[in-house]
Amino acid sequence: MTQTEHFVLAKRYRLLQALGHGAMGTVWRAHDELLERDVAIKEIRFPAELDDADRVVFYRRTLREARAPARVRHKSIIEVYDVVQEHARPWIVMELIEAPTLEQHIKDHGPLRPEEAAAIGRQLVAALAEAHAAGVLHRDIKPSNVLLAPGRVVLTDFGLAITNGSSTITKVGTFVGSPAYVAPEVARGEKATPESDLWSLGATLYCAVEGRPPFDHETVMATLSAVLTEDPHPAQRSGELGPIISGLLQRNPRRRLTHARLAERLDRAATPKRSAVAAQSTAESMVSVLSSAGMPSRRSGAHRAKQSGPRLRPLLVAGVVLAALLIAVALVLALSGGDEEKPTGGTTSAGTSTNVSATPDVLVVKAEGGACHLTIMSGGVGGAAADVQNTTVQDGQFFRSNKVPMDVTVSDGTICKVTVNGKAQAAEPGERTFRDIDRE
Repeated sequence: MTQTEHFVLAKRYRLLQALGHGAMGTVWRAHDELLERDVAIKEIRFPAELDDADRVVFYRRTLREARAPARVRHKSIIEVYDVVQEHARPWIVMELIEAPTLEQHIKDHGPLRPEEAAAIGRQLVAALAEAHAAGVLHRDIKPSNVLLAPGRVVLTDFGLAITNGSSTITKVGTFVGSPAYVAPEVARGEKATPESDLWSLGATLYCAVEGRPPFDHETVMATLSAVLTEDPHPAQRSGELGPIISGLLQRNPRRRLTHARLAERLDRAATPKRSAVAAQSTAESMVSVLSSAGMPSRRSGAHRAKQSGPRLRPLLVAGVVLAALLIAVALVLALSGGDEEKPTGGTTSAGTSTNVSATPDVLVVKAEGGACHLTIMSGGVGGAAADVQNTTVQDGQFFRSNKVPMDVTVSDGTICKVTVNGKAQAAEPGERTFRDIDRE
């Protein structure tokens, strides 16, 4: 809209350059001549087919876009400064963030690594927790609405946001949202909830690691039908983010991961694992420190000074070497898992036992197809948990426990194969909790 360029809005905002165009308008770089700072201004265009009544509805929605993020102050939510009514249409003045969107980053550089996507998701879920606590729903979370600024991930475009007490402002017969990222309940026409935003976040994280949305068809109706009836395309690159995405893309909103559990798991997925080589190097360094602190090495003068005779030399040397090797092995085993929690209660390899249901243990969990994360609450009187244990079972390994009574929560029912008192439990995707487990 070149005739608008260099125009001054509200006698203070000088439009400088168009930054982007969309179906609903243009985003401009502008200069606030009152406060002497650059800002971004979203010019809202009324579709030509709207009648007067629809224009009123459209304008109300624009005001809502400005008010929704203004209710929440968070570094990962774009800040709105002002709303101007000029040239018979509204203009939203907000902070200028010169950064690519997640969608653009994927197009230019390809899908992200799982730990990178987890770090982005961690900032977004923190922003959503603040917004949802304030009664604000976004309703249009997708890669093109996520800005990747240096050290900061920002959720923008609250054009479809709603707040507690506000009605949904849409025309009858129209669909609001992005079909590939909309939650099933919203696609059915039901009321949006915080869990609906979490579904959209899961679909966004899926796209971040896979390079495409979980439901991607040529038409809106085909995509919506897939959201309602089909499972997502199998994720191939999600790694440890896979169970988290599965926990968000649950058709039943009540079974989706909560904000708190989601934040905890994204924190863990965003932390790179220490390699075995690094652990070996660390172990060797610690052995060297122990040697210099008093454990004599083969070449130390202290060791030679303590030799009482030729016959003792081979035995002492062998003893020192053996001790150093044992310490090195112990340190490697302790450090090679990084921050990953180790299974307890008798974990064995996948080949040790194939008949899980025949085990006498009360609880047996086998990981198949990925890492299985467990939370065990056991013991206690009157249902109170005396012990809470968080652990991870690596792919192909078992976890066994006989601490009863207990409750166990698994990260994904399709990966965590649960057997209680020799009876295999039904495998269902997403987080599952088995309560009041006791001996039969």
